[in-house]
Amino acid sequence: MKKEKRSEKGNSISRRTFINHSSAVVAGIALAPAHGFLATDAQQTAAWPADAGKFRFHMIGQAHIDPVWLWPWSEGVSVVHSTFRSALDRMNENPDFCFTSSSAQFYEWVAQNDPSMLEEIRKRIDEGRWNITGGWWIEPDMNIPSGEAMVRQGLYGQLTLERLTGHRATVAYCPDSFGHANTVPQILKLQGMENYIFMRPAPKEKTIPADLFWWEGADGTRILTYRIQISYNDSRSVKNRVEQILTQNRDQPMQSFMAYYGAGDHGGGATKENIQSIEELRADRKAPEVFFSTTDRYFREIRTKGSLNYPVVADDLQHHAVGCYTAESEIKKGNRQSEAALVTAEKLASVAFAALGSSYPMAELTAAWKKVLFLQFHDSLAGTSLPEHSQSAKEGYGHALDIAHTIAYMSLQKLEWQVASEDPASQYLLVFNPHAWEVNSQLEYDLNGMQDTTRVEDENGNSLPHQWNPGSTETNRKRVVFATTIPPFGYRQIRIRKGDPLQLKNAVRAEKNTLENDFLRVTFSNDGNIGIFDKEAGKEVFVGGTTGCRAVVIDDKSDTWSHDVKTFADEIGSFSKAKIKIIEKGPLRAVIRVISAYGDSELGIDWILSSGSRLLEARVTLDWHEKLKMIKFSFPVDVEAPTATYESPYGNIIRETNGNEDPGQRWIDLTGTRGSGVYGLTVLNDAKYGYSVNGNDMRISIVRSSPFAHHVPKVLDPESEHIWMDQGIQTFRLLLAPHAGTWHEINVPRLSEEFISPSLVIYQGIHKGGMPKSGSFLSVNSLNVIITCVKQAENGEDLIFRCVETFGKPVFTSISLPFVNKGWTGDFGPYEIKTLRYFRKSGGIKVVNLLEE
Repeated sequence: MKKEKRSEKGNSISRRTFINHSSAVVAGIALAPAHGFLATDAQQTAAWPADAGKFRFHMIGQAHIDPVWLWPWSEGVSVVHSTFRSALDRMNENPDFCFTSSSAQFYEWVAQNDPSMLEEIRKRIDEGRWNITGGWWIEPDMNIPSGEAMVRQGLYGQLTLERLTGHRATVAYCPDSFGHANTVPQILKLQGMENYIFMRPAPKEKTIPADLFWWEGADGTRILTYRIQISYNDSRSVKNRVEQILTQNRDQPMQSFMAYYGAGDHGGGATKENIQSIEELRADRKAPEVFFSTTDRYFREIRTKGSLNYPVVADDLQHHAVGCYTAESEIKKGNRQSEAALVTAEKLASVAFAALGSSYPMAELTAAWKKVLFLQFHDSLAGTSLPEHSQSAKEGYGHALDIAHTIAYMSLQKLEWQVASEDPASQYLLVFNPHAWEVNSQLEYDLNGMQDTTRVEDENGNSLPHQWNPGSTETNRKRVVFATTIPPFGYRQIRIRKGDPLQLKNAVRAEKNTLENDFLRVTFSNDGNIGIFDKEAGKEVFVGGTTGCRAVVIDDKSDTWSHDVKTFADEIGSFSKAKIKIIEKGPLRAVIRVISAYGDSELGIDWILSSGSRLLEARVTLDWHEKLKMIKFSFPVDVEAPTATYESPYGNIIRETNGNEDPGQRWIDLTGTRGSGVYGLTVLNDAKYGYSVNGNDMRISIVRSSPFAHHVPKVLDPESEHIWMDQGIQTFRLLLAPHAGTWHEINVPRLSEEFISPSLVIYQGIHKGGMPKSGSFLSVNSLNVIITCVKQAENGEDLIFRCVETFGKPVFTSISLPFVNKGWTGDFGPYEIKTLRYFRKSGGIKVVNLLEE
């Protein structure tokens, strides 16, 4: 949970402070003692256990700083400056005091606004008293960012810390994040951090064998991990904190602990009372050994003393505040769109740079990434901040998207200019596939003055299946929808001219309440639910036929975080009274629009089925006006003994089908037995992160409608005005993929890449050109290896290629790089992330870490 600390029984609450603390010094200002508080608790005689002296306590002075939460980010900048100033002042007063701080963004703010303070900090770092920890741009949510975003958190974080302070972090640090994905260990270790500190989930939320353990990631990487006991905030005497840790952790496998102190959330840091109480404990011969320390010193001690025979936890670290997976839909969608757009922009910019001689827009891309990374701060991306921050986030994502789209299309423009399009009686499009495998794309584009009697063809004159629809505006522009294959990480020219169109033999059909092609028959009920009959399997996908994608309404009176909630299961209704309308009839694709209602809200879904496809797309528009309720889309898959697989950042994880709310990335799959075979359904989306599976009922959390930043134990006053989250219109897309066998058979990781980052289309004018009319710049031969990133190196003009194994199976892989006349072969372990660096001067290719070294 967030800003208040509950007891393990959940029936008492100890106040977590903001600024006002007795005898505290916050932001360099001494505050008067309150309520007649007499000196410190440590001055009183303590009844320590007889063996207390064998325990060691590393006292970690720090300030938990939320750069945005119940205040805007601009206030967070001021809090960072005043907190750092206070820490430096405490160091001047006490030669033993140490301070620990994370987040490269904070140091960049200081460098921009007070270079002299940064010099003071550098001096203290060199002395070993100011400890750089974390290594990431910010302390982000640890479930929702994509794998590549987590890579960039450390890439920009570590390099910025080194540039500004001369040091990198060796300890990763995300104490306040609301859960931690199973792929984090590998990412951290490849960024130079072999130690990790977290606090949530707490002991009542997840049982682990010890608070010091080896955390094993999906690929087998292990990092030494410490769970903070009690809290990271403490502005008064530390005696009570030390006593609590000692008495509550007698059965731990270690005798050295970390105890955190300092005013936090709104910053502040170590108080004079904190420091005085530590000095008093140091003088108490019966007390545990207590001393000023840092996280680096703690792990150095642990690693150099003893056998390191600590328990292993091979799991993700969940759950805390499960409502955060869904709260504030616009921020969630903005994050996923921005991540994908920036990755695509880098790929196209790399082609323009390496193959066409253009300059690489490093500064613009870096600035856009840093904006997205800042917005991944846990109280931002979780949707638990103020409504004013939601507006700020909207602007930030818009800024990043504008940069990404501009770079992508200007880079593509450079490519299209090299491809001849010389017939003035024709119109030309150039399409680009940003993935390292051939894709079958269905694309659309509005064109001027075209008639239905036209021919759409590829560069070899082969006629392509297509159809014409009304344009997106009330003009004479019409929209052509066409299907084509596009070479791996490559392009193809499309020509539209007068001629006879291709006559599709297996056209898709739309009639009344049914969509049908050669593989699927989709029907719609009067309530707006769907049924999918799989013709190859000879059975319905869903239990009971037309029961799929039921929009379930759930009573949700939990706070914004959904503290102490495990599952959302209190159903109070569903959308119904559907209106069904045919929008497109084929022959290439057919669309049926279903509009249903609940209360004051309306749900519109355009269901899209294409000729020859086993995939069903949904383009959703939700106009939501309910309060203290949520929507889940229900998919009751007709299988036995189901297994639920969720995508995680650069990996996936199998979870229990117990109905609990779980985080996931772009897709979730439910596969089980059907008769003598194996069958399943994968659902992909472009904006959502909350899921649950109860038996064979797979659900996606669509929207929650709590007030902004409502935190228990506060009770909402029904007579007061509240600002409610997620009111009004939101849009997102789904893709349903029924499959025989497991999700590997249809290569869901590749499918999700194609769905989130579709091929690009650009219009060509009439001009000459010397490049072929189709071509490939990069390809990979292994079905389970994805090249997720192509970019220029952070230092120099080399190229970086990020590759990820996605099936959890070892594989030998060949990668072809024709645009630099090179190739590479090598082995991948299960879920391994491998980064290749192409040295442009020497022509060599080397495996490097996530810092590109």
